Amino acid sequence: MMSWIVLSAAVIGAWALYRRTRVVPCTIDLESHPTHLHAHVELKGYDVHEGDEVLVHNAPNRVKLVEKRVLESTATVKQASWPRRVLVRVLGTSGITELYEVGFEG
Repeated sequence: MMSWIVLSAAVIGAWALYRRTRVVPCTIDLESHPTHLHAHVELKGYDVHEGDEVLVHNAPNRVKLVEKRVLESTATVKQASWPRRVLVRVLGTSGITELYEVGFEG
């Protein structure tokens, strides 16, 4: 009986931690002005969901002042499993205030 519990816990844990990885093309839009700065990434052919992780490849780390750049690149998306999405959705609402503490250094 105990071995079934351990096996079930291992299967559920593996299912919760499993992440499918895919590489998708993306467009990087960067713009820098004295009054604002924006950086957007649009993934082509994939919608990001709760718990997914996105790593953009070949993105520049600096943009000159008063410069606009649009680049084509690729991004690696690690898809979250169903249990992870539910967990992120439930716990994510409690950590929303952390988003307000974002800043850029110029």
